Amino acid sequence: MSEKVFAAEVKPTPDLTYPPDPLRGPPAFPPVCACAWGDDRYGLWIDVVIGGPVQRFRWIEPGEFVMGSPDTEPGHQSNEGPQHVVRLTEGIWLGETACSQAVWAAVTGSNRSSFKDDPQNPVEMVSWDDVDEFLKKVGELLPGVKAELPTEAEWEYACRAGEPKTFSWGDGITPAQANYNGSVAFAAGPTGEYRKKTVPVKSFAPNAWGLYQMHGNVWEWCADGMRPYDGEMQENPRGETGAAAEAPRVVRGGSWLDEPRGLRAAFRYRGRRDGRDGILGFRFSLRSTSPAGGAERLPEAGLTRDA
Repeated sequence: MSEKVFAAEVKPTPDLTYPPDPLRGPPAFPPVCACAWGDDRYGLWIDVVIGGPVQRFRWIEPGEFVMGSPDTEPGHQSNEGPQHVVRLTEGIWLGETACSQAVWAAVTGSNRSSFKDDPQNPVEMVSWDDVDEFLKKVGELLPGVKAELPTEAEWEYACRAGEPKTFSWGDGITPAQANYNGSVAFAAGPTGEYRKKTVPVKSFAPNAWGLYQMHGNVWEWCADGMRPYDGEMQENPRGETGAAAEAPRVVRGGSWLDEPRGLRAAFRYRGRRDGRDGILGFRFSLRSTSPAGGAERLPEAGLTRDA
């Protein structure tokens, strides 16, 4: 089934040197799990076979950004401030899309999602604990990497892709840019279609790092709980990660059901880790656990490097 892209405009890639500085690039390229790899206007990418379907991951290099929102931002809530600098010292391979129902079903053998009209819709109705079990299974399938959820700080950094404004494309939003409750306006902006369901994971244009739908469609689970902001610079911050079933975890990005203020890059919400809902999904990252790249192994499998 062909993918429908609702907005053709694509922001230019951030002004990053390529090839990346060795300190900002991946420790091994390509990682041993990659079946194809390359670089494009968004940066480095790899394709990984996960139980049958192929998931593309984008390299999110380490760096600094300003986390949170100013008091003057429309929709601002108190837990988004004070703004502060966050330094992330390690890059990650982050899924360019939320996890699709096709990938989820291939790994788990089941699919409890509410909106099953397209296998490329994001999986939903999954708790944080469900995702944790899924990631363990993915780790067993892939050599040399660990599958994880991004931390809240990594999620916002990846979402912004160098953009300090309200959304990854600027300060306004329309239903042509994301899947949300388009009957509600944001900051006196336009209203529009309210789709009342999920759409395929590659709908709409990606952000400047090639990541699709960091705003809307489904909320995305993060690895950690919500930490309070104190305005101080943070390095690799991580919230609480209690093991109790009701221990909260942060979800980010908003969903098809939400008003546009919930889609803002800084918006924070928390959910019980055992909670399931038709608006809850996730995207996951890979971190290398092997010092060696995989290029020397690929010809034996008949795989090629894509430009």
